[in-house]
Amino acid sequence: MSMSLYDQHLLLDCMLEMGDLLLDCGAEISRVEDTLSRVGMAYGANRADVFVIPALISITLNFPETEPVTETRRITSTGSTDFYRLEKINSLSRRCCVEPIPLAELRRNLDHVAAGRKPFSVVFWGSMLGGGGFAVFFGGNLWDGLAAAIFGAGICLLQTRLGHTKLNTVAFNLLISLLTGLAVGLITGLIPALHMDKILIGDIMLLIPGLAMTNAIRNMLVGNTISGVERLAESLIWAAALAGGFMVALSIVETIGGRIGG
Repeated sequence: MSMSLYDQHLLLDCMLEMGDLLLDCGAEISRVEDTLSRVGMAYGANRADVFVIPALISITLNFPETEPVTETRRITSTGSTDFYRLEKINSLSRRCCVEPIPLAELRRNLDHVAAGRKPFSVVFWGSMLGGGGFAVFFGGNLWDGLAAAIFGAGICLLQTRLGHTKLNTVAFNLLISLLTGLAVGLITGLIPALHMDKILIGDIMLLIPGLAMTNAIRNMLVGNTISGVERLAESLIWAAALAGGFMVALSIVETIGGRIGG
């Protein structure tokens, strides 16, 4: 397929947007590179060189009888886990590879996916089910599970509210874990029948960056060492922020409880 220079840059822009969305949804580096390479080849490129790390996407396309075109995008999102949008992007990329759609339509579809989010009700009830289920799984009773489910709902609301702020991931996780730890400590202090450790374990599972760590290890195993080490370091820092927030909260609760008891 013969493409004008304008269309080539429009294709690059669409590919960069697709890669940005894939990273933001939690896709591994190898998936992003493979997807973008296939899309570029489907639209007529003889060769597609794609380089992706969590903070950067660089694409060079070689078309017949024209000079190579290159564009780069700085990625500022820290990534999340959004299989709802990831499935839509994968479906769109496969559609483009089978039968390339007009670039204007591709851009509209990408904008539609970017604007979409998982229904809040799914995230809300999923947080409650996850928090309560893990609390019971790790040895808590039904009351611990119910309390963890309620705090899971609170975590979901906090994430939604704080997600619109400019907090970086470390401060974000530190603040949420601190507030959750203080709330759990207060409630368990008022209701001795509840077990604070079981409730905290259940709710911590909602915040641990497990998928990011898994993808980091996978990236290193398949040869994307730079991306894997970078993502693993980020994940460990996030986990340290979570642990720090809960530790500070528990220290405050113990100090207050000791003064009241004294």
